[in-house]
Amino acid sequence: MTWIWNNSPALPVVLLLPTAIAIPLFALIERRLARWLALAVSLTTVGLSILNLVKALSLGPIHYHMGGWPPPIGIEYVLDPLSAFVLLVINTIGFLVLVHAKKVVDREIPESGKHVPYYAVAVLMLCGFNGIVVTGDFFNLYVWLEIASLSLYGLIAVGSRKAPVAAIRYLILGTIGACFYLLGLGFLFTMTGTLNMADLKAILPAVGHEPAVVIGLGLIVAGMGLKMALFPLHGWLPDSYTYAPSSSSALIAPIGTKVGAYVLIRVLFFIFGTAYVSRTIPVTTVIGWLAAAGILYGSIMAMAQTELKRMLAYSSIAQVGYIGLGIGLANPLGLIGAVLHLMNHAAMKALLFLVAGNFRTILGHSNIARLDGSTRRRMPWTTAAFAVGALSMIGIPPLAGFFSKWYLALGAVAKKQWIFLAVILLSSLLNAVYFFRVIERIYFARAESSAAEPRTEASASMLVPVLVLAAALIGLGVLNAFIVKGVIGKIVTSAMF
Repeated sequence: MTWIWNNSPALPVVLLLPTAIAIPLFALIERRLARWLALAVSLTTVGLSILNLVKALSLGPIHYHMGGWPPPIGIEYVLDPLSAFVLLVINTIGFLVLVHAKKVVDREIPESGKHVPYYAVAVLMLCGFNGIVVTGDFFNLYVWLEIASLSLYGLIAVGSRKAPVAAIRYLILGTIGACFYLLGLGFLFTMTGTLNMADLKAILPAVGHEPAVVIGLGLIVAGMGLKMALFPLHGWLPDSYTYAPSSSSALIAPIGTKVGAYVLIRVLFFIFGTAYVSRTIPVTTVIGWLAAAGILYGSIMAMAQTELKRMLAYSSIAQVGYIGLGIGLANPLGLIGAVLHLMNHAAMKALLFLVAGNFRTILGHSNIARLDGSTRRRMPWTTAAFAVGALSMIGIPPLAGFFSKWYLALGAVAKKQWIFLAVILLSSLLNAVYFFRVIERIYFARAESSAAEPRTEASASMLVPVLVLAAALIGLGVLNAFIVKGVIGKIVTSAMF
């Protein structure tokens, strides 16, 4: 136990990477081992993430030197309240989606030869995300970013007939985003001579006025904005989420874009500092206005969709905008709202995409116009969970989605950004329009067939993750004050004071 305690910052990555490699080998003995290995390592990382969050909150930032080599020669992993919090969100959502995945993968990926690689690539993606969040080295972050991105492209490409085209589009745009990040990193390295985040932070006050530093920061923000799908850099997102297998959509939508948001928060507030990015170089102001435009654009486009997954895809553009808006406000309340929404949206969007997967598996479709009263009778628990997720997305108290919007609204008032406040309120009304349209079809539309529909609820492996996430949205809302005071408050204090 002492060894686990001392090495816990590195253990998730150390376990996930060899497991991703081992899954195809063990599957040669028994194909079912692929899924069970993925579940086992994912559950282990959840446990380690809880341990790491406890350590970060009780001991403060922990600096772990890989292989015992201190920076700048070695790679440093940094465990603080922000990284530990995001790791717990990522790994918990990843585990629940993998529990749900079996029947969705069997149905939506008909070629059985792709099932084993699917689980291996999913674990590799989680490994990349964990590496991005915990690393304290800019170039090591780029390495993990590429590992995660390549995995994402593969998870999208195995979907429907249009999925490979969506994956190629994402690959092209994702590569451009990674190039922006790497070029920006090159500018910063030229001026500071270091890739270690802590060292670079210490050197920046002396060189922050240099044009190369400003250009480097701009390129990094552009690259991560593309990975985050911040408007208008969202072009890869709608088709990728729509045509990927539902299990892939439920992995990528809740946590894929959140990793990009995490990097922006880390770079802007923890390395460059609030004063620099909001007053010296008004990066956060630009992010805030782009995010506000994205909130309205995503909400309006979601209203126009007739397919549930595509509606959720455009909704994701708007929800990413809420996180960007909190970053753009660059004040404590806004950042609380951004970090809180990072967690809340991960749970909400995972739930809703898993429900779409249940509909496709049981009903054979997720077309909104074909949903009616028979859907509720056949799948009462799945539809009830959808209602919880939809109400949380709208922002109905005491569900989790209300509180992140509340803090964002308070941040806008504190900053006297009345247009941002109006955008938050208007977008909630637009959310109500397109989500209540689905709820109305499920709960109030008359069934097309008068015959009694047999109850064909999803299997336990598909239903339990959905119900857990629905309960989590209620629990996260009820425990909101504890989460903000005990965890997120410490994150914001580290970032801004």
